[in-house]
Amino acid sequence: MNNRENFASRMGFLLVAAGCAIGIGNVWRFPFITGQSGGAAFVLIYLFFLVIFGLPILMMEFSVGRGSGFGIAKAFDTLEKPGHKWHYAKYPMLVGNYVLMMFYTSVSGWMFYYFYDMVAVGDLMGKTPEQVGAHFGNLLASPSQMVFWMSLATILGLGIVSLGLQKGVERITKWMMSALFIIMVALVVCVISLPGAGEGVKFYVLPDLDRLLEQGIWNVVFAALGQAFFTLSIGVGSMAIFGSYIKKDHSLPKEALNICLLDTLVAILAGFIVIPACFAFKLEPTQGPGLLFVTLPNVFNQMYGGRIFGGLFFLFLSFAALSTLIAVFENIVAFWIDIKHYPRKKVVLLNIVAVILLSLPCALGFNLLSGFQPFGEGSCVLDLEDFIISNTLLPLGAIVFVLFCTSRYGWGKDNFMKELNTGKGLKVSAKNKVLSVYFKYILPTIVLVVFLKGYYNKFFE
Repeated sequence: MNNRENFASRMGFLLVAAGCAIGIGNVWRFPFITGQSGGAAFVLIYLFFLVIFGLPILMMEFSVGRGSGFGIAKAFDTLEKPGHKWHYAKYPMLVGNYVLMMFYTSVSGWMFYYFYDMVAVGDLMGKTPEQVGAHFGNLLASPSQMVFWMSLATILGLGIVSLGLQKGVERITKWMMSALFIIMVALVVCVISLPGAGEGVKFYVLPDLDRLLEQGIWNVVFAALGQAFFTLSIGVGSMAIFGSYIKKDHSLPKEALNICLLDTLVAILAGFIVIPACFAFKLEPTQGPGLLFVTLPNVFNQMYGGRIFGGLFFLFLSFAALSTLIAVFENIVAFWIDIKHYPRKKVVLLNIVAVILLSLPCALGFNLLSGFQPFGEGSCVLDLEDFIISNTLLPLGAIVFVLFCTSRYGWGKDNFMKELNTGKGLKVSAKNKVLSVYFKYILPTIVLVVFLKGYYNKFFE
């Protein structure tokens, strides 16, 4: 009998699942891709793809989790027809969760370090732009610093998971996500009131066809498609686990739509913080990792009360990073509990050791292992790990979920639709032939295109 914990409240589910989706990609990747892709036109295309692409796959992950009552450890085993082999998908999906943590712990450590530096040390204040840039480089070049902050992120995330679903994951994430939204709103109000920020707001909210054509329509379309896919953390069961923890009171389209709205709200608010701030201080919002660790610290350096606002900004980033750590670690821990029936605390202790060891190549990839450049000069271990999860395991895993939910050789459309529409709230018509064709044929084709385009961009452009 399945006696697993459930969420204590629906709000807890929504905030924890949203916390999994909301991560550094919303705060860093979305603003700089928006800047690179011409502003508001990209945002509109992204929102369109989020609805027709990200939302359906999210509904499928939730359905598999709730329909089986398990995460990926036993979900496919429970729902597949006798003699079928869908359950083998759980192994690459588990690998995907570990690969994500192998570099996300280091990146999260950067956030914690900058928050600590802003609040406790303050040595970024009063420095020249060149000195601010060198500060991030010095962090990357220090093996001891990188390993320390990576280990802290791992221990903190898994430590919260060790407290259990309700007392740890749900309770702390609810508090943290509530604080995140409050901090974001405060920062938006501060930034848009800066002299010159109005031009950034216009860039962000007013579509400009000339900018769209300048960037190339297809480049913008594929950028929006990729962002819509990756923003929800779909494809490796990170959402299926939370589906397994919720009751059947509410329909899953309603729950999935709420998660998309919360995820999108954070991304949009992040854009309102980053892009107007860059315009106000005549800086470019297109600089990849440097946007967070070089460009924005220079913005705070020039602001009145910049140390306070910088501290709040990196606290918000730390919350966004930690919410994803907690969610993915819960998926990993639940896997081993379901498979091996180990006590939660034993699984957590084993994974603290395992994740720290597995994360060492990334933490040392900027210093001791900097000679390893898998994609040529300038690349590093993080780039390889990010490519494995983002361009390979996530899209392939998403295809598995789509085919499993729509094919008669998998769980099947009828079973999927029944679970999807159980509960009160928004329903999806099971008799809509256009929607059935879209789910079964067009949706997996789009995911395959994302997968192939990622490989083409990496190896042939």
